[in-house]
Amino acid sequence: MTGNAGGPAEPPASGGSAAPPTCYRHPDRETYIRCSRCERPICPECMIAAPVGYQCPQCVAEGRKGVRQARTVLGGQRRESSSNVVTLTLIGINVVIWVMGLVIGTRGDSFYDRYARGVGTNELSARLGLVLGERNDPFVFGVVDGQWYRLVTAAFTHENVLHIGLNMVALYMLGSSLEPVLGRSRFITLYLLSALGGTAASLLTVSDPYSLSYGASGAVYGLFGALFVIARRLGRDTGGIVVILGINLVFGFSVPGIDWRAHLGGLVIGTALAAVYAYAPKQQRGLWALIGSLAAAMLITTAIMVAIS
Repeated sequence: MTGNAGGPAEPPASGGSAAPPTCYRHPDRETYIRCSRCERPICPECMIAAPVGYQCPQCVAEGRKGVRQARTVLGGQRRESSSNVVTLTLIGINVVIWVMGLVIGTRGDSFYDRYARGVGTNELSARLGLVLGERNDPFVFGVVDGQWYRLVTAAFTHENVLHIGLNMVALYMLGSSLEPVLGRSRFITLYLLSALGGTAASLLTVSDPYSLSYGASGAVYGLFGALFVIARRLGRDTGGIVVILGINLVFGFSVPGIDWRAHLGGLVIGTALAAVYAYAPKQQRGLWALIGSLAAAMLITTAIMVAIS
């Protein structure tokens, strides 16, 4: 005879011929506890506490399938913890590459070492930073010579502790605000396309084909623009964002050696893409996010092709 759902079953009476029940997942284990949902016998290893009694792993898994995941107002998946894991990962990648650059230094006598010493950086930055290059030169150096990886790696390379420090603090603050609202996939798409937008703008307007540009600033400015758009969408005050962004833009234009073109490129892409994410119809967010991302990617690709032609 079976007891209440999820409770113990009565053992057979003394001298009875019925075999004792065994766990349906572990037939070698005798048990008198049953799943409160499917009523199959389960052993202590398979018991999962439920509002009433215990449930087996299979019933718990089936129950979770029918529960809709909580979403933010803009459709991002609401998570109990690790809401900024992508942001922290991006920071980690930037820091690791910067430390590797310090360790490698410019101790050799290769072409990259000599170039790095000439521009005041290290060999790794010379290999990963953004350089347009020229097709008619006698060496392979720059995007025009097929070093396409520079389009991405330049956004993860930094010059000194102040450079990486300012960018990573900004990335942490902006990313920790945007990633939970947008969700991981849209956030990383926004970040990378903003970085590539900064890269494309820098290449499109560069005056010296051998100048070196690097840093996460293009992506960070994209996050600044995105935060402004999303704050407006949610009806929040944007005055502080405008002031900080304005100060950074003035700083970028007035201080020599800063690639303000990359800042503007990242800002334009990040702002436009965030507008698509924020104002897309609720039932078509995925489709509009895909269309907006592809359109931004096509615009960036076109700008790069024009720059290297």
